[in-house]
Amino acid sequence: MEQAGADERSHCQLSDRQNVSSDQPLYGALDLGTNNCRLLLAKPSDDGFRVVEAFSRVTRLGEGLANCGHLSEAAIERTLCALRQCAQRLERRGVRRVRSVATEACRRAANGAAFLRRVHDDVGLDLETISSDDEARLALAGCAPLLDRRHPYALVFDIGGGSTELIKVRLGQPPSGDRVETLASLPLGVVTLAEEQGTRLYDSAGYAAAVDLLTERLRPFDRRSGLGPLVAAGRVQMLGTSGTVTTLAGVHLDLPRYDRTLVDGLVMEFSAIEAISRRLVTANAAERAAHPCIGDNRADLVVAGCAILEAICRLWPADRLTVADRGVREGVLLSMMQADRLAGTP
Repeated sequence: MEQAGADERSHCQLSDRQNVSSDQPLYGALDLGTNNCRLLLAKPSDDGFRVVEAFSRVTRLGEGLANCGHLSEAAIERTLCALRQCAQRLERRGVRRVRSVATEACRRAANGAAFLRRVHDDVGLDLETISSDDEARLALAGCAPLLDRRHPYALVFDIGGGSTELIKVRLGQPPSGDRVETLASLPLGVVTLAEEQGTRLYDSAGYAAAVDLLTERLRPFDRRSGLGPLVAAGRVQMLGTSGTVTTLAGVHLDLPRYDRTLVDGLVMEFSAIEAISRRLVTANAAERAAHPCIGDNRADLVVAGCAILEAICRLWPADRLTVADRGVREGVLLSMMQADRLAGTP
C-alpha cells in the first residue's frame, strides 16, 4: 500500500451526513512512526470531523534500529523528504492548528532527539516524541466510534512498525465513559520482527515458530489484564488498527484498489484472517506485491504483521475482529478539537 495511488490511502469523511461549515478552522495531525509518515487534515463537523486531505509515505525510519540503536542516515533522508511534503501541504492549506507526533523509532533511537532538531531546522516542523502510553490512548480515542458497547470490554491493538500497543478497555456510557484498565507497548512491530526473523518467516515451519514465540511474548499482558476468561465468556470485542489489519481486510475483500469506506468498520472472522495469512506466507514476494492492497513497499513486511496478528488471535480467540482504518492521527485531531471547544476557541 505504499506506492503512488496505493500508499496515499483514500480517507473520506467519517460520515457523509455530517454538516461542516465552510468557515470552520482546518486542523492537521502528523504521525511519524517506525515505518510510515502520515498526515491528516480535517475540519470539525457536527459529529467528529471531515477529512480534507490525507497523505501517507513509507519511510522505514526505524530500518536497522533494532541492531544498531541509531536512525540511519538513509532512513533519515527518506523521512525528511516525506516530512517536506507534509510541510508543503500544511503551508499550501494555511493550516495553523497542527500537532505532530513521533513514536517508537524516535523513542528508541539514541539519536532520536538530534533527528527531531534536524527536522525543525531543515523542514520547519515541530515534532514531539510521545510516550507509548500516550500513543495507545490517542489510538484508542481515534478508534472509539467503532467500539460495540454491547460488549462490556474491548481489546484494542495497534500493530506498528516498531511496537504493538495493547489496550484493555472497560466500556462505559456517558458521562463516565470508557476506562483503560490495562495498557502495554511491546517491542513487537512489523519492521523489527521482519529484521529479527528474516527469511524464516516465509517458510511455513519458520512462520509457525514465530507465531509460537510471539504468543509467549504476549502472555504477560494476558496475565496482567485477565483477558483470557473474559474472552472465553464472550465479553470482549477485538478491534485492530494498523496497516496489517487494513491490508488483510483489503485482501479479504479482493479490492482492485484500497477503499477506506469498505474497510473501516469491517468485521472479519478469525478463520478468514488465518486463511489469508497462510496464503501470503506461501506466496513469493512478487505475488504479494502484485496485490493492489499490498504493493512493493509492504510485500516484505505484511507476513511479519500476519504473524503478530495471528498470535493475538490465538491467545484471545474471540472469533471476530473489527478493522479500524483510523488511529493516532484521528485521536490527535479529536483531542485538539475538543480542547478548542472547551476553551471556546473559534
